[in-house]
Amino acid sequence: MVYRIGVDVGGTKVAAAIVDSNGKIIDHVRRPSPQASSDALQATIIDCINALSGYNIASIGIGAAGYISADRSTVIYGTNLPWRNEPLGERIAQATGLPVVVENDANSAAWAEYRFGTAQGSVSPLVVTIGTGVGGGIIIDGKLLRGTFGFGGEIGHIHLDDAGPLCGCGQHGCWEVCGSGSALVRFARERANAYPEKAHRLRELSGGGEIQGLAVTQAAQEGDPLALNVFAELGHWNARGIASMITLFDPDVIVLSGGVCEAGSLVIDPINRELSSLLPAGSYRGVPPIRVASLGNNAGIIGAADLSLSA
Repeated sequence: MVYRIGVDVGGTKVAAAIVDSNGKIIDHVRRPSPQASSDALQATIIDCINALSGYNIASIGIGAAGYISADRSTVIYGTNLPWRNEPLGERIAQATGLPVVVENDANSAAWAEYRFGTAQGSVSPLVVTIGTGVGGGIIIDGKLLRGTFGFGGEIGHIHLDDAGPLCGCGQHGCWEVCGSGSALVRFARERANAYPEKAHRLRELSGGGEIQGLAVTQAAQEGDPLALNVFAELGHWNARGIASMITLFDPDVIVLSGGVCEAGSLVIDPINRELSSLLPAGSYRGVPPIRVASLGNNAGIIGAADLSLSA
Protein backbone atom coordinates (compact mmCIF):
# COMPACT_ATOMS: atom_id res chain seq x y z
CA MET A 1 0.00 0.00 0.00
CA VAL A 2 1.13 3.54 -0.74
CA TYR A 3 1.14 6.00 2.17
CA ARG A 4 1.82 9.67 2.72
CA ILE A 5 3.60 11.46 5.52
CA GLY A 6 1.93 14.36 7.28
CA VAL A 7 3.97 16.77 9.40
CA ASP A 8 2.58 19.35 11.82
CA VAL A 9 5.12 22.04 12.74
CA GLY A 10 4.35 24.32 15.67
CA GLY A 11 6.15 26.55 18.10
CA THR A 12 6.59 23.77 20.70
CA LYS A 13 6.60 20.48 18.78
CA VAL A 14 7.07 18.77 15.44
CA ALA A 15 4.72 15.81 14.94
CA ALA A 16 4.76 13.50 11.93
CA ALA A 17 2.76 10.43 10.93
CA ILE A 18 2.18 7.84 8.27
CA VAL A 19 -1.34 8.38 6.90
CA ASP A 20 -3.29 6.06 4.61
CA SER A 21 -5.77 7.02 1.89
CA ASN A 22 -8.66 6.98 4.38
CA GLY A 23 -7.04 9.52 6.71
CA LYS A 24 -6.04 6.86 9.24
CA ILE A 25 -2.76 7.30 11.11
CA ILE A 26 -0.63 4.15 10.89
CA ASP A 27 2.52 5.26 12.70
CA HIS A 28 3.68 8.49 14.31
CA VAL A 29 6.59 10.32 15.93
CA ARG A 30 6.98 13.58 17.86
CA ARG A 31 9.93 15.83 18.72
CA PRO A 32 10.26 19.17 20.58
CA SER A 33 10.63 22.16 18.27
CA PRO A 34 14.15 23.60 18.56
CA GLN A 35 14.21 27.34 19.12
CA ALA A 36 17.80 27.94 18.00
CA SER A 37 17.48 28.41 14.25
CA SER A 38 15.58 27.61 11.07
CA ASP A 39 18.24 25.03 10.19
CA ALA A 40 17.71 23.23 13.49
CA LEU A 41 13.95 23.15 12.94
CA GLN A 42 14.42 21.82 9.41
CA ALA A 43 16.75 19.12 10.74
CA THR A 44 14.09 18.09 13.28
CA ILE A 45 11.49 17.74 10.51
CA ILE A 46 13.86 15.55 8.51
CA ASP A 47 14.63 13.48 11.61
CA CYS A 48 10.91 12.86 12.15
CA ILE A 49 10.45 11.84 8.52
CA ASN A 50 13.45 9.49 8.62
CA ALA A 51 12.11 7.92 11.82
CA LEU A 52 9.06 6.77 9.85
CA SER A 53 11.00 4.40 7.64
CA GLY A 54 9.85 1.06 6.29
CA TYR A 55 6.76 2.31 4.44
CA ASN A 56 6.06 2.95 0.76
CA ILE A 57 5.79 6.75 0.84
CA ALA A 58 4.51 8.71 -2.16
CA SER A 59 4.66 12.28 -0.84
CA ILE A 60 5.02 14.53 2.19
CA GLY A 61 2.65 17.25 3.39
CA ILE A 62 3.81 19.83 5.94
CA GLY A 63 1.42 22.01 7.90
CA ALA A 64 3.20 25.05 9.33
CA ALA A 65 1.98 27.95 11.43
CA GLY A 66 2.41 30.99 9.22
CA TYR A 67 1.94 32.50 5.79
CA ILE A 68 2.69 30.08 2.96
CA SER A 69 3.45 31.06 -0.64
CA ALA A 70 0.92 30.46 -3.40
CA ASP A 71 3.07 27.65 -4.84
CA ARG A 72 2.84 25.85 -1.45
CA SER A 73 6.58 25.62 -1.02
CA THR A 74 7.93 28.66 0.85
CA VAL A 75 7.11 29.81 4.37
CA ILE A 76 6.93 33.57 3.82
CA TYR A 77 6.49 34.36 7.50
CA GLY A 78 6.42 31.80 10.28
CA THR A 79 4.13 32.50 13.22
CA ASN A 80 6.15 31.64 16.34
CA LEU A 81 8.64 29.93 14.02
CA PRO A 82 12.10 31.17 12.90
CA TRP A 83 11.22 31.27 9.20
CA ARG A 84 11.26 34.26 6.85
CA ASN A 85 11.04 33.44 3.13
CA GLU A 86 12.15 29.91 3.96
CA PRO A 87 12.12 27.53 0.92
CA LEU A 88 11.00 24.70 3.19
CA GLY A 89 9.33 22.51 0.58
CA GLU A 90 12.33 22.56 -1.73
CA ARG A 91 14.76 21.75 1.07
CA ILE A 92 12.73 18.88 2.50
CA ALA A 93 12.25 17.49 -1.01
CA GLN A 94 16.02 17.61 -1.60
CA ALA A 95 16.70 15.88 1.71
CA THR A 96 14.13 13.10 1.25
CA GLY A 97 13.83 12.66 -2.51
CA LEU A 98 10.04 12.92 -2.22
CA PRO A 99 7.57 15.52 -3.51
CA VAL A 100 6.53 17.97 -0.77
CA VAL A 101 3.57 20.29 -0.26
CA VAL A 102 3.65 22.98 2.46
CA GLU A 103 0.37 24.41 3.74
CA ASN A 104 -0.81 26.63 6.56
CA ASP A 105 -1.52 24.49 9.62
CA ALA A 106 -5.09 25.77 10.09
CA ASN A 107 -5.87 25.12 6.43
CA SER A 108 -4.48 21.61 6.81
CA ALA A 109 -6.68 20.92 9.83
CA ALA A 110 -9.74 22.32 8.07
CA TRP A 111 -9.08 20.12 5.04
CA ALA A 112 -8.87 17.05 7.28
CA GLU A 113 -12.26 17.80 8.84
CA TYR A 114 -13.71 18.25 5.34
CA ARG A 115 -12.26 15.02 3.97
CA PHE A 116 -12.46 12.70 6.97
CA GLY A 117 -14.05 14.44 9.96
CA THR A 118 -17.14 16.34 11.05
CA ALA A 119 -17.51 18.19 7.73
CA GLN A 120 -17.28 15.04 5.61
CA GLY A 121 -20.07 15.09 3.04
CA SER A 122 -20.45 18.87 3.11
CA VAL A 123 -19.67 21.07 0.11
CA SER A 124 -18.57 24.40 1.56
CA PRO A 125 -17.67 24.13 5.25
CA LEU A 126 -16.14 26.83 7.41
CA VAL A 127 -13.77 25.49 10.06
CA VAL A 128 -13.01 27.83 12.96
CA THR A 129 -10.21 26.93 15.37
CA ILE A 130 -10.57 28.53 18.80
CA GLY A 131 -7.50 27.98 20.90
CA THR A 132 -4.83 30.36 22.17
CA GLY A 133 -5.69 32.34 19.04
CA VAL A 134 -8.34 32.05 16.34
CA GLY A 135 -7.66 30.44 12.98
CA GLY A 136 -9.45 28.32 10.48
CA GLY A 137 -9.99 27.33 6.92
CA ILE A 138 -12.53 28.09 4.21
CA ILE A 139 -13.56 25.48 1.66
CA ILE A 140 -15.83 26.51 -1.20
CA ASP A 141 -17.32 23.93 -3.56
CA GLY A 142 -14.72 21.43 -2.45
CA LYS A 143 -11.73 23.72 -2.95
CA LEU A 144 -9.52 25.22 -0.24
CA LEU A 145 -9.57 29.01 -0.41
CA ARG A 146 -5.95 30.18 -0.47
CA GLY A 147 -6.10 33.56 -2.24
CA THR A 148 -3.81 35.22 -4.76
CA PHE A 149 -0.65 35.08 -2.63
CA GLY A 150 -1.55 32.06 -0.50
CA PHE A 151 -2.53 34.26 2.44
CA GLY A 152 -6.30 33.80 2.21
CA GLY A 153 -8.44 32.37 4.98
CA GLU A 154 -6.69 34.14 7.89
CA ILE A 155 -10.03 34.58 9.60
CA GLY A 156 -8.54 35.31 13.01
CA HIS A 157 -7.42 38.71 11.76
CA ILE A 158 -10.65 40.13 10.47
CA HIS A 159 -11.53 43.31 12.35
CA LEU A 160 -14.25 43.19 15.02
CA ASP A 161 -13.66 45.92 17.59
CA ASP A 162 -12.05 49.36 17.14
CA ALA A 163 -11.45 49.57 20.89
CA GLY A 164 -10.10 46.04 21.15
CA PRO A 165 -6.66 45.03 22.40
CA LEU A 166 -3.57 45.00 20.23
CA CYS A 167 -3.19 41.76 18.28
CA GLY A 168 0.11 40.07 17.47
CA CYS A 169 -0.48 40.95 13.82
CA GLY A 170 -0.13 44.66 14.67
CA GLN A 171 -3.83 45.58 14.42
CA HIS A 172 -6.36 46.26 17.18
CA GLY A 173 -9.56 44.33 17.80
CA CYS A 174 -8.97 41.27 15.60
CA TRP A 175 -11.23 38.24 16.03
CA GLU A 176 -8.21 36.51 17.59
CA VAL A 177 -8.04 38.90 20.55
CA CYS A 178 -11.83 38.94 21.02
CA GLY A 179 -12.88 35.31 20.62
CA SER A 180 -9.93 33.11 21.59
CA GLY A 181 -8.97 31.18 24.69
CA SER A 182 -6.65 34.05 25.58
CA ALA A 183 -9.63 36.40 25.40
CA LEU A 184 -11.65 34.09 27.66
CA VAL A 185 -8.98 34.34 30.34
CA ARG A 186 -8.67 38.10 29.89
CA PHE A 187 -12.43 38.61 30.24
CA ALA A 188 -12.46 36.48 33.41
CA ARG A 189 -9.60 38.36 35.04
CA GLU A 190 -11.13 41.73 34.17
CA ARG A 191 -14.46 40.76 35.71
CA ALA A 192 -12.83 39.24 38.77
CA ASN A 193 -10.97 42.48 39.38
CA ALA A 194 -14.06 44.60 38.78
CA TYR A 195 -16.40 42.41 40.85
CA PRO A 196 -14.24 40.63 43.45
CA GLU A 197 -17.29 39.69 45.51
CA LYS A 198 -18.53 37.56 42.60
CA ALA A 199 -15.21 35.88 41.80
CA HIS A 200 -14.80 33.59 44.82
CA ARG A 201 -15.28 30.36 42.90
CA LEU A 202 -12.96 31.39 40.08
CA ARG A 203 -10.28 32.31 42.59
CA GLU A 204 -10.78 29.07 44.48
CA LEU A 205 -10.50 26.92 41.34
CA SER A 206 -7.35 28.81 40.35
CA GLY A 207 -5.71 28.07 43.70
CA GLY A 208 -5.78 31.71 44.72
CA GLY A 209 -3.47 32.73 41.89
CA GLU A 210 -4.11 34.16 38.44
CA ILE A 211 -7.36 32.88 36.94
CA GLN A 212 -6.83 30.21 34.28
CA GLY A 213 -9.00 28.99 31.42
CA LEU A 214 -9.75 25.57 32.92
CA ALA A 215 -11.01 27.24 36.07
CA VAL A 216 -13.39 29.41 34.04
CA THR A 217 -14.74 26.35 32.24
CA GLN A 218 -15.22 24.35 35.44
CA ALA A 219 -16.92 27.25 37.19
CA ALA A 220 -19.26 27.75 34.22
CA GLN A 221 -20.10 24.04 34.18
CA GLU A 222 -21.06 24.41 37.84
CA GLY A 223 -23.35 27.32 36.95
CA ASP A 224 -21.20 30.14 38.35
CA PRO A 225 -22.82 33.40 37.09
CA LEU A 226 -19.58 35.30 36.51
CA ALA A 227 -18.03 32.44 34.53
CA LEU A 228 -21.20 32.05 32.44
CA ASN A 229 -21.08 35.77 31.72
CA VAL A 230 -17.51 35.37 30.47
CA PHE A 231 -18.56 32.61 28.08
CA ALA A 232 -21.47 34.78 26.92
CA GLU A 233 -19.06 37.57 25.96
CA LEU A 234 -16.78 35.11 24.19
CA GLY A 235 -19.85 33.82 22.32
CA HIS A 236 -20.82 37.35 21.31
CA TRP A 237 -17.50 38.00 19.57
CA ASN A 238 -17.37 34.57 17.97
CA ALA A 239 -20.92 35.02 16.72
CA ARG A 240 -19.90 38.32 15.13
CA GLY A 241 -16.91 36.72 13.44
CA ILE A 242 -18.88 33.73 12.21
CA ALA A 243 -21.70 35.98 10.98
CA SER A 244 -19.20 37.88 8.84
CA MET A 245 -17.93 34.62 7.37
CA ILE A 246 -21.46 33.40 6.63
CA THR A 247 -22.27 36.70 4.92
CA LEU A 248 -19.20 36.40 2.72
CA PHE A 249 -19.08 32.70 1.91
CA ASP A 250 -22.50 31.16 2.74
CA PRO A 251 -21.07 27.88 4.15
CA ASP A 252 -23.26 24.82 4.65
CA VAL A 253 -21.78 23.93 8.06
CA ILE A 254 -19.64 25.60 10.72
CA VAL A 255 -17.12 23.29 12.41
CA LEU A 256 -15.50 24.48 15.64
CA SER A 257 -12.15 23.03 16.63
CA GLY A 258 -9.42 23.85 19.14
CA GLY A 259 -9.01 23.43 22.86
CA VAL A 260 -11.64 25.99 23.88
CA CYS A 261 -14.32 24.05 21.99
CA GLU A 262 -13.87 21.11 24.33
CA ALA A 263 -16.22 23.13 26.56
CA GLY A 264 -18.98 22.14 24.10
CA SER A 265 -22.32 23.83 24.73
CA LEU A 266 -20.68 26.57 26.82
CA VAL A 267 -19.08 27.77 23.59
CA ILE A 268 -21.75 26.83 21.05
CA ASP A 269 -24.96 27.93 22.82
CA PRO A 270 -24.00 31.63 23.20
CA ILE A 271 -23.03 31.73 19.50
CA ASN A 272 -26.33 30.21 18.45
CA ARG A 273 -28.28 32.67 20.61
CA GLU A 274 -26.88 35.65 18.70
CA LEU A 275 -25.99 34.36 15.26
CA SER A 276 -29.31 34.76 13.46
CA SER A 277 -29.76 38.34 14.69
CA LEU A 278 -26.32 39.28 13.31
CA LEU A 279 -27.00 38.01 9.79
CA PRO A 280 -28.56 40.02 6.97
CA ALA A 281 -32.13 38.72 6.54
CA GLY A 282 -31.35 36.44 9.46
CA SER A 283 -35.00 35.60 10.09
CA TYR A 284 -35.49 34.41 6.52
CA ARG A 285 -32.26 32.74 5.49
CA GLY A 286 -30.91 29.34 6.45
CA VAL A 287 -28.36 29.45 9.26
CA PRO A 288 -25.75 26.68 8.95
CA PRO A 289 -25.48 24.24 11.86
CA ILE A 290 -22.54 24.53 14.25
CA ARG A 291 -20.74 21.30 15.07
CA VAL A 292 -17.61 20.31 16.97
CA ALA A 293 -14.60 18.90 15.10
CA SER A 294 -13.84 15.23 15.51
CA LEU A 295 -10.16 14.74 14.58
CA GLY A 296 -8.60 16.67 17.46
CA ASN A 297 -4.87 17.30 17.46
CA ASN A 298 -4.34 14.89 14.56
CA ALA A 299 -6.25 17.05 12.08
CA GLY A 300 -3.24 19.08 10.95
CA ILE A 301 -1.17 15.98 10.22
CA ILE A 302 -3.99 14.19 8.41
CA GLY A 303 -4.89 17.23 6.32
CA ALA A 304 -1.29 17.96 5.34
CA ALA A 305 -0.79 14.35 4.26
CA ASP A 306 -3.96 14.39 2.16
CA LEU A 307 -3.11 17.72 0.56
CA SER A 308 0.21 16.27 -0.58
CA LEU A 309 -1.78 14.19 -3.08
CA SER A 310 -1.40 17.15 -5.44
CA ALA A 311 2.40 17.26 -5.06
